[in-house]
Amino acid sequence: MRITYQYRLRLTQKQIDTFEHWLELCRRQYNYRLAERFNWWEQNRCDVNRCSIVCCSIAPLKDQPNRWSQQKDLANTKALFPEYKELPLHTLQNVIARVDKTYTRWLKGDKNGKKSGRPRFKGEGRYRSLTFPDPIKPEHIQGKFIQLPKIGKVKAILHRPIPDDFKIKTATITRKADGWYIGLSLEDMTVPSLKTDTIPTPDNTVGIDMGLKFFLVTSDGEEVAIPQYYRKSQKRLKRLQRQLSRKQKGSKRRALAVKQVAKLHQKVANQRRDFHYKTALWLLSMACHQLSQMTEAAR
Repeated sequence: MRITYQYRLRLTQKQIDTFEHWLELCRRQYNYRLAERFNWWEQNRCDVNRCSIVCCSIAPLKDQPNRWSQQKDLANTKALFPEYKELPLHTLQNVIARVDKTYTRWLKGDKNGKKSGRPRFKGEGRYRSLTFPDPIKPEHIQGKFIQLPKIGKVKAILHRPIPDDFKIKTATITRKADGWYIGLSLEDMTVPSLKTDTIPTPDNTVGIDMGLKFFLVTSDGEEVAIPQYYRKSQKRLKRLQRQLSRKQKGSKRRALAVKQVAKLHQKVANQRRDFHYKTALWLLSMACHQLSQMTEAAR
């Protein structure tokens, strides 16, 4: 079983500056490695299997960049640009892993064959997360502080404890509109997968119909209204966007206005996520209650 816990960070200004610098370095590396793959694709996407007798020669095909060759080339990157030595090696390797994943999904698709759109280059401020793939040991968490490679201890608000017997596999630092967060990926191999021997029947199954008038209507007649979080925020969003359009590009006031708009969008996203989780929990509790009633009736 693998779950992710996210905690808010309380960083010092020096740590914020360091993470901002690292994000910019990772963004440049992401764009460079993606450009390498696009260049190879444009030059070698047509397979050459025959040529005219008159032609003189054919240029040899270049090796296709892949995850492992690009990771091996990181040594040259650090030699040419010493600032990359500040970053943990595995964090840089994770950047190339992201490039490989998005590029492969564009050409070949995922495990179900569904392809994604052409990958885009990351503009300034568009690269927002750093991943530390190395596992974090229990002794690296001391009270409210979490020890990370090459950055030291960062202060986090641990609003819920980490479950026992779960190992921290990776840590991801994310920059959001309202601050910085750390996501801990937890894994416990002893937790069995959920299996049930109950055969679905009309008596133990709840049907759900999602529509435009209501968020959903169950087969029992229960109705869940649409909360309309975005509609309720449109008036304030309109005012903030009007103020943003009046600001001069590149000014500090425009940057502040952009941050206010981003915070409002994040608030709407958090409200929707909270509503979805609570609705799913309500449906699950209702199904468990019906199942318990059927079990008691069978006895």
